[in-house]
Amino acid sequence: MAMDESVDKIGALADAVATLDAMRVSYALIGGVAVGVRSGIARATMDTDLAVTSTAERAGVIAALVGAGFVLRGEFPHSVNFRHASGEPLQIVFDPAMDPMIARAEAVAFGDLVVRVVTTADLITMKERAAADPARRRSKALRDAADVALLRGDVPDPDEGW
Repeated sequence: MAMDESVDKIGALADAVATLDAMRVSYALIGGVAVGVRSGIARATMDTDLAVTSTAERAGVIAALVGAGFVLRGEFPHSVNFRHASGEPLQIVFDPAMDPMIARAEAVAFGDLVVRVVTTADLITMKERAAADPARRRSKALRDAADVALLRGDVPDPDEGW
């Protein structure tokens, strides 16, 4: 599947964050976008992931995001998938294990946009847990392990050979 250059990660993130902020729902950026923020190395990722506090009213979050123009794509036990008007996939995670991580998240500025992002230590914990999950698709588990290495400072030098 080719990457669609018209998707707007920042626009989707801004719209989702504005919606959650208006609802006063605590959240944190997680996943591949957060890895890029915390490691300083952008990496390809298929979607934008936000964890919201597990006490948030799920139906209300869904209704608010749909009202903000997101299209509901699927509901699962711990997550809800949407698509932004630009085509960018958005996953909202509802997992009580993430609540302390959301509470520790730090505000990070992207130009005028300020987004709460899980700490590097919490992101490593999250990625190690995912990499160790025997039910996880191997390609995703390997990506999670690579993310942990990246977050721990194993950053490639663009001038190194192979």
